[in-house]
Amino acid sequence: MSSRFTEQETETYYDSEDAIYRSFWDEDGSVHWGVFDDNTGDDFLKACANLNDMMVDKGRIDSSSNVLDMGCGNGTTAIWLSGDQGCQVTGVDLSGVRVQNAQDKRAGLDQSAQEKLAFEKASATDLPFSDGSFSHLWSQAVIYHVPDKETALKEAYRVLEDGGIMVFDDLTKPQPEISADAQKFVYDRLLYDTPYSFDTYQDALKDQGFKIVEAYDLSSHLKNSYLRLADRTPKFGGPDAEHYAELTNAYRETARAVDNRELGWGLFVCQK
Repeated sequence: MSSRFTEQETETYYDSEDAIYRSFWDEDGSVHWGVFDDNTGDDFLKACANLNDMMVDKGRIDSSSNVLDMGCGNGTTAIWLSGDQGCQVTGVDLSGVRVQNAQDKRAGLDQSAQEKLAFEKASATDLPFSDGSFSHLWSQAVIYHVPDKETALKEAYRVLEDGGIMVFDDLTKPQPEISADAQKFVYDRLLYDTPYSFDTYQDALKDQGFKIVEAYDLSSHLKNSYLRLADRTPKFGGPDAEHYAELTNAYRETARAVDNRELGWGLFVCQK
């Protein structure tokens, strides 16, 4: 199954929405969801950082790793990952606006940090790297946007070295039939569709040759992420007031879609 949405539509969406997301999601430009626990409470940004730490641990990333961040956005997580672990990180993204933001951030770092980072514009379905170029592939909230998901997974497998690890999270579709509200406020709003449930996503990974190391259904955390985002959305007047009100409503509807098993979220760790 191929999505009825195109990569061009996704690129345009994220080029235009970057400033909006920065205003309440994360001012540093990181756009992903969070895993909540006793240490994070309902703090959304702490939960997002918790997901980062969890992926580093589960992905076994250390100073010897050479990581491809597929869908790096503004480069925030790639820069954090390289600095925190001392590893080499190359980020690619479809959005030219966000790749430029990442390159600008890199330019502000000291020389030693810059040498461990690179960013370029590229599609997940046509990665500009040789076979076996990376020890790890990292991706957060990205593949659901790719119309041709099978090719994206195939490319991920190709650029990993033998024994390399792919650690990533993505949206899933627990059941094929969804309500009109879920279609409007989740799938159409995010320019998204997928054939994959939590279980069939693992089948798709295996079809490409991956071995599943671990898989976690994080749907309850997705619901909490969107409820917290609804709380964080600005509630004041101004030129973007109507857009913020629409987002607040959409985020609450997204949380409801999770409750209704019309939307899910999984974290997958797999090995070539």
